[in-house]
Amino acid sequence: MSKTKGQELAEQLLFTQPHVADEAPEALEKAQEFCEDYKAFLDEAKTEREAVKAGVKRLEAAGYRPFDRLAKEAYKPGDKVYYNNRGKALIAATIGTRPVQDGVSLMIAHIDSPRLDLKPNPLYEDTDLALFKTHYYGGIRKYQWGVTPLSLHGVVVKTNGETVEIHVGEEENDPVFCVTDLLPHLAADQSKRTLNEGLKGEELNIIVGSLPFEDKEVKNRVKLRIMQILNERYGITERDFVRAEIEAVPAAKARDVGFDRSLVGGYGHDDRVCGYTALRAEIDCDTPAYTSVCILADKEEVGSDGTAGLASDFTFHFLKYLADIQGANYTMMLQNSKCLSADVNAAVDPTFPEVSEKNNSSYLNRGVCVTKYTGARGKGGTNDADAEMVAYVTGILDEAGVLWQTGELGKVDQGGGGTVAKFVSQREVDTIDIGVPVLSMHSPFELVSKLDVYMTYRAFAAFKSSSKER
Repeated sequence: MSKTKGQELAEQLLFTQPHVADEAPEALEKAQEFCEDYKAFLDEAKTEREAVKAGVKRLEAAGYRPFDRLAKEAYKPGDKVYYNNRGKALIAATIGTRPVQDGVSLMIAHIDSPRLDLKPNPLYEDTDLALFKTHYYGGIRKYQWGVTPLSLHGVVVKTNGETVEIHVGEEENDPVFCVTDLLPHLAADQSKRTLNEGLKGEELNIIVGSLPFEDKEVKNRVKLRIMQILNERYGITERDFVRAEIEAVPAAKARDVGFDRSLVGGYGHDDRVCGYTALRAEIDCDTPAYTSVCILADKEEVGSDGTAGLASDFTFHFLKYLADIQGANYTMMLQNSKCLSADVNAAVDPTFPEVSEKNNSSYLNRGVCVTKYTGARGKGGTNDADAEMVAYVTGILDEAGVLWQTGELGKVDQGGGGTVAKFVSQREVDTIDIGVPVLSMHSPFELVSKLDVYMTYRAFAAFKSSSKER
């Protein structure tokens, strides 16, 4: 049957975002396979320190070596180097065939996620129970963290300078920990609270024990018994907590979700899903035209401050070293560079459609999401990529056959959010946000589509390998 003139014109002028499975059925099996190691990475890297360790392990296995800031000879095309920033942020680079003065290809993700941090003096006893006081990190919905099995991860630096690692709650026979909540029979007053205060910050106290030390003559016997256990296992005293970074995170493993196993559920998709895909694309990059630089940063969830956050200069110090080693003009290198701010976006949730403007939101299974701007309400705090940068990146994706979509973070006056993009673009580096759509973002168990994860990896790989003129 012949098409009408209107049907032909509609095909030429209008666009409907396809499902990846319809447009690229060959991606189904590849996405399943790709996400097996991604799930392993999620379980291995529940904190930023662990993500760096997991990243370094993969980089060294792929032939990367530590970056020499004082190298006397320029690195050659194809050389692969990495820089570990204090064990909390990571940079990996593959030297390209073009001089760095022509620009580099930057991909920047963050590897911190919302969680509960122990306070400097966390341990106390009340009503024959020992508990840890916490201070939540990042934008959490506090009620979601009650009665959820938690594990403890972190480090303690003792007075003698020795660093002790804490890692308990992940193995099958490990104990877990939890924040308690009221039973419905006694929650009449609590139920009158707003949802935001269903559990208050000072109520996010983690139960860690209930048995007393055997000496009835001492006070705080339960607390003392817990410290005895910690001292025997880690050699620490209560005073050492102030020199510690210990984080409580969900103890659940990453799992396939759905009868069709099309989704991955787990803690920390925001933003380790982009960190992992960016790192894999970096590792798989052979000898690019433009030097490829992958940055996994800390502290994005609390403003990107600190020595390992993008508001600091650690990324740009690295780039300056690269320029100096090649004898390149550092300013021109930045001006010629392009950056993908690799961060997630909020997928449309059919249970809560009222927060999304459906024509300008991302959906599961429709590919990597290219986000022109983030920010809140009147685009406050955004990078807002220009049309030329959008065309440059989407042109690369189209040429590589990568399925992509676009989306904002909810309705204009609903809320919003930001990424690290603004910290890069303020250095005159063309930057755009690109990443995976997520359901239940910032919760203890987030959801992503395997097809979207795979398309995001392909997008990063296409960007890194592109020789498109700038």
